[in-house]
Amino acid sequence: MKKITILSLLFVLVLVACKTAKTGTKAETSLDGNWQLNYISGSRIAFDGLYPDKKPEITFDTKTNMVSGHSSCNNFRSNYTISNKTIHFDNPFGTLMACPGQGEQSFYTMLKKVNRYTISENKLLFFIDDVVMMRFEKKM
Repeated sequence: MKKITILSLLFVLVLVACKTAKTGTKAETSLDGNWQLNYISGSRIAFDGLYPDKKPEITFDTKTNMVSGHSSCNNFRSNYTISNKTIHFDNPFGTLMACPGQGEQSFYTMLKKVNRYTISENKLLFFIDDVVMMRFEKKM
């Protein structure tokens, strides 16, 4: 009888530990939420020169596989697909205000080129193969 009680207790503890570990992992790797760009590669213009007034933001809705946000000037939406850690964005569509500088063009061009992502410590990194091309920070 004692053995059954001890085994039952161990089983419950293992289940609770597994559920807690999965929840923590999911929270750390979830794309859901709002992310603000703080680095972009590929432009000869410094980041603050590309986005002097407002940094681009992207918001993921993993239930609908849609992203929305702004390019620092225009609002946009796009579908995306994910398989493991690969990611691909459709052409963004949105508002069409005239925007000064090259920031919006750089943002959209790079968004369409990235093919991989990682999330760590509230940072979202977009890659082209093994090279970091965009870095976002989670907005709380």
